[in-house]
This record gives sequence, C-alpha cells and structure tokens, in this order.
Amino acid sequence: MGKIDSISGQDLRDMFSTATSWLEKSAADIDALNVFPVPDGDTGTNMLLTMRSSIEEAYRAPDSSASAVVQGIAHGALMGARGNSGVILSQIWRGLAQGLKNNESITAADLANALQQAATTAYNGINNPVEGTILTVIKDVAAVARAQVKRGDNDLVSMMEAVVEAASESVANTPNLLPVLRKAGVVDAGGQGLYVLLDGILRHLRGEAEQMQFRKPQIIPSNLPQPVHANRSATVLEVPYGYCTEFMLKGEKLAADAIRTKLKKKGESLIVVGDESVVRVHIHTIDPGSIIRYGTSLGTLHQVSMRNMDEQYQDFIEMQKERGPAVEIATVAVVAGDGLADVFTSLGVGAIVPGGQTMNPSTKEILQAVNSLASDKVIILPNNKNIVMTAQQVLSLTTRGIEIVPTESVPQGIAALLAFDYEADFETNVQRMSEAKSRVKTIEITRAVRPARMGKLSIKKKQVIGLLDGELLTAGNDPLDVLDKTLSKLCMDATQVVTIYYGADSSAGEAEQISERIRKQYPGLQIEVVRGGQPHYNYIVSIE
Repeated sequence: MGKIDSISGQDLRDMFSTATSWLEKSAADIDALNVFPVPDGDTGTNMLLTMRSSIEEAYRAPDSSASAVVQGIAHGALMGARGNSGVILSQIWRGLAQGLKNNESITAADLANALQQAATTAYNGINNPVEGTILTVIKDVAAVARAQVKRGDNDLVSMMEAVVEAASESVANTPNLLPVLRKAGVVDAGGQGLYVLLDGILRHLRGEAEQMQFRKPQIIPSNLPQPVHANRSATVLEVPYGYCTEFMLKGEKLAADAIRTKLKKKGESLIVVGDESVVRVHIHTIDPGSIIRYGTSLGTLHQVSMRNMDEQYQDFIEMQKERGPAVEIATVAVVAGDGLADVFTSLGVGAIVPGGQTMNPSTKEILQAVNSLASDKVIILPNNKNIVMTAQQVLSLTTRGIEIVPTESVPQGIAALLAFDYEADFETNVQRMSEAKSRVKTIEITRAVRPARMGKLSIKKKQVIGLLDGELLTAGNDPLDVLDKTLSKLCMDATQVVTIYYGADSSAGEAEQISERIRKQYPGLQIEVVRGGQPHYNYIVSIE
C-alpha cells in the first residue's frame, strides 16, 4: 500500500463502513468481556448498533466533503447511541466532527488534531471520568497521532499503524488502571471495541478488504500474567446494581450541564451529552422512576431503556459456574478460514491465531494468544512451515512452559489435537501429538500465482497445482483432475480415512463430486467433506 496524503469525505465514509463491518465480527466476543464485574448491557452489541446508526446518517450527508460526512457520523451516533459505551463513542465522534468542522478532505495533521478534540470531548461528557476505559484508549491514541505529526510523518497509513499499535497497548494495560478489570482478568470492553474500529479503518486504508473476509478481529489479552487456576467465580453481591436507565430527551433550550448537575447524586455511571434540542442520558440508578419523571419535565423522551443489572449479574454467576476450572495444559493453533476455526474449536483448542499462507501472523500475535490463556503450559501448533520459526520465538518471551509441535499443515494440526489427552502430562502430550502429526499426509490444491518450471512440470500462471506434503507434484486446468493425479502419487492401500476441507472459493457441490469420485476409485475408504472456508486453497485433503 502506497503513501496516502489525504482522504476525501467518501473515503472517510467507506473507512467507517469497513470498520463497522469489522466490529460486527467481534461484537459477541466484546460482549463477553463486559459482563463482569458491573453488567451494563452488551458493549459490543451497543457499539455496533451505534455505528450502524452513524453509517446510515453518513450516507445522508448533504455533500461528500469530509466535514459533512463526519458531522453525519456524529449525529447518527448521538441519535442511535446504545448503552454507556455507545454514548461515549458518540462523544468521540462528536469531538472528531468538531475537529474537522470545515475540512473538504483530511490530512494526517487534521486527523491528529481531530483525535485530540475527540479525547477532550469524550472526557468532558462524563461526570466522573475513569481511567482504564475507552477514555484512556482515545487519549493514548490522540497522543501518539500528535507525536507522529511532530516527527513530520504526513502519511495517513503510517499514522494509523501507530494509532492502532497504541490502541492495542492501551487496551492491554487497562487492567493495570482499573482494579475491577484486574480482578476479573479481562481488558476493558469499550476500549477493545474502539481498538477494533481503528484497526478496521487501518485495514481499509491498506486495501485489505479481501483478507478481512477470512479473518476476525483480535481480542487483546491483558498484559498482566493470568494465574494458572484463575478463580473467575463472582464474589457475593453486597449492594444492588439497580437499573441501567437511558433515554434520548428532545426539547428546547436544553442544558446538558444543568441536567448533569441535577442527576449527579441520583446514581452512578452518569453520562449526559447533547445540545439544546437533543440530549442523551445514561445512568445506573436504584430509582429509575425519578429519573424518568425529571426527564419528562424537560421535554419528550425517546428510546427509553431500563435494564435490571442485578438479573444480568446473576446470569453471569451461573455462566461462570458452568465454565468450570481452568485447564492445566492449553493449546494455540494458527488457522485461516472460519470453517477450519470451528473444527479446531470443536477439538478443544484454547486459542486461535488467524493466519496461514500469505497471512503469516507475527510473533507478537502468537504471544498474545498464549498470554490470553489461563495455563502455564501451552502447546503451539503453527500448521504451516513458514510459521514454525515465528512460533519458536515465543519461547524466549514468556516464563510459561511452551512447546512447539511443528505441524506444517492443517491436517497435521488436527491429527495432533486428536491425540491430545487431558489426563496425560505435558511431555507425554507433546510426544503423542508429534507422533500423530507425522502419520498424516496432506494434499493441497491451489492455483499458481506465477508461471514456473518445476522438474518436468511447466506451470502457467493461475493454473491449478497439487502439492503433497508441501512438494509440488501435479498441474492442470481442473481441480478434480489435479486432485486425482496427486492421489495417484500415494499408496492408497494403507489409507483408511480421507477428509476433504473445501475452501472459500469452492462449493459444497463440487466437494461432494470429488468425494464421490474418490469413493468410486477407492471403495473401502471412509470419506468426509468439511467446509474449511480457507482462502487461496480450493481443497486441503487429509490422508490417514
């Protein structure tokens, strides 16, 4: 991706639209972060609904200037804000809009100034700003953006790279700043949501739309070491949480500051933001009726919501009881494709790092996955020969016991997981998994990215090619024929099970055709077809 000096309003709208889609992929994961210790709705869902309202309004902007689009985003966020997190997010976009009030387009310096205004506006909208939340993340992000401009860096891509890195570090640090997060062993959910949105904007600028289809936002783990047998059961509830009460107030000559002062002693987590005609109120209170009565005395109420947080708390306690104790030995696997991710999850993998061919994860991403697990013994499955060395770098970066089972393909990784025994010790499992991965053959069917000559094979660009355990053996114009030729290179007499994982660019119907073809040729085989959803590879076939 080349340097980007400025972006238009249309670019800005597209960026936010991409970021919203990216947030949608992890909304449920963010919701899970926010249940404990104080239930307040669902952070991921609330932020997503707020963003959807923002995008709808952005498309109604009177012109395509950056100023008009961001004003639409801010107005849509205020009108559609849901929950504490949604209201704070609306204030971040309000500040951003104020900082870009007269801009036709946006430069790196413009964005840095606007992010600073976003942080200031968000802090000013909160009755008692708390560090270790989304507020801290936007503040840290703004500081890094300003530093980039001071260094003379005017490239929006490199600025956003620094911004996203700062957001990641800030989110990971939230448990250090907020005791309730440290006690729960999670990062701040709102901060995580903001990180995902900023990461989505960066990926849009880099032109990574295609890769985003097959990946999922990362949930940043706490940078605090998590105890091996972390007790996540909730403490006894001593005081009631009450009701999360929120509404939009419409009227004339409304004064947000006066409303905030009036409600200050009526509850906790008070947020009052807006202008003379529309004010958004959010508060945790034991007596929601008095809040509603006060609101109706000032104007008309809209989008009224009252949620019993004590019931949410009890639901959380029951959920924690069902989770059971942490495992002594955990596993991490590098996987590309939502279908394959489901397969690994069903086999009990502790954490998945999105990646694979052409999408090699960094050492940091693998380390973060290790740190997210409540275990001091972790087995890593790279599932690609190009990732084995990267995984090995993790050993020197953590005090946990780490072993790499050097799986070089997805079938090897699955075979290794199937051999894992929860009752066996660490060393025994590493040995069992290493032996199991060696008993599997892997066929990969993909397309050549460039012309080449490999021995007797003359390969054209985009021609179908077949690899057996990483060695290119066959080429042709039809995936079925290439798979047939590759299978013929094997001695199938000793084979018992063939599993076909079909990729994002292949259909279930074609995969079934292949299955029938193999079954006719080798009638004694057990053949399974599974949707892998992996990019680049039409088929990954496990031969056991």
